[in-house]
Amino acid sequence: MLIADPENKQTALFGNVWILTAQIDFVLSGFQISWDLQMFHGAISFSVHSRAVVGFKEFLQTINPHSGYKDGFLQDVWEQLFDCSLSKSELQETSNRQCLEENKLEDLPTPVFEMDMTGQSYSVYNAVYTVAHALQALLISGFNKEKTMMGRKSDLPYLQPWQLHRFLHGISFNNSAGEKVSLNEKGEVMGGFDIINLITFPNRSFQRVRVGIIDSSSPTGKELFIDEDLIVWHPAFNQVLPISLCNDHCSPGYWKKEAEGKQFCCYDCVPCPEGKISNQKDMDDCFQCSEDHYSNKEKKECILKPIVFLTFEETLGIGLGTAALCFFFLTSCVLGTFIKHRDTPIVKANNRSLTYTLLVSLQLCFLSSLLFLSQPGKVICLLRQPTFGITFSVAISSVLSKTITVVVAFMATKPGSQMRKWVGKRLAVSIVLSFSLLQVCLCILWLSTSPPFPEMDMQSELQEMVLQCNEGSAFFFYCVLGYMGILAIASFIVAFLARKLPDSFNEAKFITFSMLAFCSVWISFFPAYLSTKGKAMVAVEVFSILSSSAALLGCIFLPKCYIIVLRPDLNHREQLIKRNYRESAI
Repeated sequence: MLIADPENKQTALFGNVWILTAQIDFVLSGFQISWDLQMFHGAISFSVHSRAVVGFKEFLQTINPHSGYKDGFLQDVWEQLFDCSLSKSELQETSNRQCLEENKLEDLPTPVFEMDMTGQSYSVYNAVYTVAHALQALLISGFNKEKTMMGRKSDLPYLQPWQLHRFLHGISFNNSAGEKVSLNEKGEVMGGFDIINLITFPNRSFQRVRVGIIDSSSPTGKELFIDEDLIVWHPAFNQVLPISLCNDHCSPGYWKKEAEGKQFCCYDCVPCPEGKISNQKDMDDCFQCSEDHYSNKEKKECILKPIVFLTFEETLGIGLGTAALCFFFLTSCVLGTFIKHRDTPIVKANNRSLTYTLLVSLQLCFLSSLLFLSQPGKVICLLRQPTFGITFSVAISSVLSKTITVVVAFMATKPGSQMRKWVGKRLAVSIVLSFSLLQVCLCILWLSTSPPFPEMDMQSELQEMVLQCNEGSAFFFYCVLGYMGILAIASFIVAFLARKLPDSFNEAKFITFSMLAFCSVWISFFPAYLSTKGKAMVAVEVFSILSSSAALLGCIFLPKCYIIVLRPDLNHREQLIKRNYRESAI
């Protein structure tokens, strides 16, 4: 496999990295000795695993065919390595020189002969010891005791090779190199490969540096280990990691996607999607951040989401909170004005007690919106929806009672009418109490079965955790809102039908407009509420509370305040009778 120089895309002799398999033994002989090894500088090779065996190098330093030990194999190797001849008869027939006694294996250059044990030699070394341990196990098992011949024990030459197989299965021992050698039940060696970095030198010698290992017995995903800091690359790469011909590395924040129609090693670097990161090079996929974390802009790390909620400290909260307090004080001023002028005809109209009840309930409605701007907790979540529902029910019940009072008062003026017994405060109080208590019972049932509770919403916002109140039961929540809607629609219908009744104290027209505005606000509330998430849901509900309450306050009481404060000349019974007469004539 060739990998090109990143600064020179053209494949050159000194711009390549050689990737060698375990079957290639880097040993040169004969005419290959003259090869230039610089082209292999920085090569990466897979080598059969080996360890340094104690005494092996010293053994190589002592062997010599001149020592008198007759070994034909040693003599052949010696003549090939030193390009000489040990036999004088052969020396006369060839032009080779005679081998000297001073010749030593350690004097040969590394490409010709390595003094370290190679992977193949290490495998042979382990194989010999494995057979030796198997023979020892065979002797211990009493094999020879079973084979006797005329009173003599049989010797090992009578042993058949296949009889040794069962002793090889599952054998395990530590060799002299201090490494564990084991065979599995199938007789296979439990081994691996060394990843070697080849470093050459100007004197045509080289060094093998182990930079990694492949171990099949390691846990899944950790079979391959490479220490990149130990690798020495070819000088053409300026000692940086070479880049493949296909594309550069995928940096953190990206993942490798297979490029269709290209080589298997080619891929596209795709940015991680929102909420996922990759913190290493060339990751096959991005991994998801936990729910309480989000990915940074570079998609390299997960950041803890801050906890947020709609509060007075932010712009939206400040605006809504200021509006609620302003409407509260405005309602208080209206209430104070009506109390100060409580004996005037316009205040006495349509039951003074109902007017006070309506104003006080509106004050509570404005204040109840502040609960939605507080930090959600157990108490806050339990109070805010029921408080809002009950106070609004009291306000709408008061409006409905006012409207019914107008109708009953008009019907009571007819001769012989049976409605006169209903005229008075008892009817108004009973209407307000009965309709309000029904909402109170609904809220008590809600809190006793499935009460609201605080929860952390981690899905609505990508970079924030929204602390909010879970309503507990959506059924009861919409029942509370639906009940207020029914009261508002009933008030609107009754007020609309009574808007033209010729009564001096008739305020049905104002109530009609107020209920029209109230219903418009809450009809638009539902789609807006359902289409928003997080803090926006709370803001929509607070805005609906403030706008609908302000509609009741403005449509019903501002015209009366105008007469009381700015036109006191019209706040007389005679003026009201004249105005009513003109309206009847029209």
